[in-house]
Amino acid sequence: MHTPASPNPVPSVPFGEALRYWLKLGCISFGGPAGQIALMHEELVQRRRWISEARFAHALSYCMLLPGPEAQQLATYIGWLMHGVRGGIAAGVLFVLPSLLLLIGLSWLYIAAGEQPAVAGVLAGVKPAVIAIVLATGWRLAARTLRHPAAWAVAITAFAATVWGVPFPAIVCAAALAGTVGARWWPEAFGGAGGHGPGATPPHSRPQRSPEHDALIDDDTPAPAHARTSIARVVRMSLTTVGLGAALWWGLHTWAQWRGAGSTLTDMAQFFTGAALLTFGGAYAVLPYVVQGAVQQYGWLSASQMIDGLALGETTPGPLIMIVAFVGFLGGWSSQTLGLSPLAAGVAGALVATVFTFLPSFLFILAGGPLVERTRNDLRVGAPLAGISCAVVGVMASMALYFANEVLFPKPSGAFDPVAALIAIACTIALVRFKVSVMKVLGVSAGLGLILRLAGWH
Repeated sequence: MHTPASPNPVPSVPFGEALRYWLKLGCISFGGPAGQIALMHEELVQRRRWISEARFAHALSYCMLLPGPEAQQLATYIGWLMHGVRGGIAAGVLFVLPSLLLLIGLSWLYIAAGEQPAVAGVLAGVKPAVIAIVLATGWRLAARTLRHPAAWAVAITAFAATVWGVPFPAIVCAAALAGTVGARWWPEAFGGAGGHGPGATPPHSRPQRSPEHDALIDDDTPAPAHARTSIARVVRMSLTTVGLGAALWWGLHTWAQWRGAGSTLTDMAQFFTGAALLTFGGAYAVLPYVVQGAVQQYGWLSASQMIDGLALGETTPGPLIMIVAFVGFLGGWSSQTLGLSPLAAGVAGALVATVFTFLPSFLFILAGGPLVERTRNDLRVGAPLAGISCAVVGVMASMALYFANEVLFPKPSGAFDPVAALIAIACTIALVRFKVSVMKVLGVSAGLGLILRLAGWH
């Protein structure tokens, strides 16, 4: 049944004004998903009043069920809700475009000047800080997630499985099954959690009625025309959207094969599509999968370079999963795929990695949005995702161990680096005990590394 049209339609936001906002958001979206969601909430709910508190929370709840970067998906959803498909695509693209362009430039600078003493000193300082960031993130997630022995068992098993080299997709599937089965016996341990971790929803996003009911898309505002649809039309729209996305994937994939069968771009298209479907728990949770593939299987970059890329991702706007652009750039540069120059191959690699990482997110929103609007206020988070959230803690602990081995026992000597260890410990204490922001920790550690390198102490 179609939802009746509103007798008093609310005014719409001009598309050009929305474009300017999404571009601005892409340029200032520092602070990880929590900070990015807070920025959108402050601007869209509190200041501009484009969407109400409840509608914002409903959209966020759906996005947190999905694999992929929830903040980018939330922007895509709200853009779609306001202006249809063109609005969703514009919001999602502009959310990541500034970060993509910046990371391409930084990746080139990293390759061109990474061996210079000043740059090498900065990187030597931020690598121990990356260990601290992963440890602190895992600590916060563990505090919210591991409140029952069964949850701890899932986390410890995931840690051991990752250390033993079990493929990440298998760990995700096993954790989902553990959550489903465990919820029957220990509902207090697996009562449900968002796909990006329990407690990931910020306090301001809990559904509640706004004190002033004057948002353009208010709590009781009927869904817009493009979202008011029957089940049959939802199915047709979903099939059309998925078909268009599949056609784009096939076209890019076929182009890479045509230019050079088995090329690096072909491998990247396949690999990053898989990565996009496994990012439950945020970017840190999918790092083991990226390391297994990009570092160990394909050799697109080294473990040390992966750590450097993670540090660059922390200092740029946009979702942290944009580290895939750095991975793609280095993989393209080193392989000079399709006979391109190193720079052109690097840019091509960054673009392919980014497109195939984010394409599923657009499909989830544009195809699933109409159905979600029909089922508003009836969206539940399942026990399988609670199991995955528990496993994410163990996976992150194993990744911290992997990074620590690379940084504290650097190749080729393999000798213990006490300076790096002290920096890592200090950064961990600053993040966990004193709640210092990630940007400040990275800035101080980078400055310390630069001073030590120029002084000849490290």
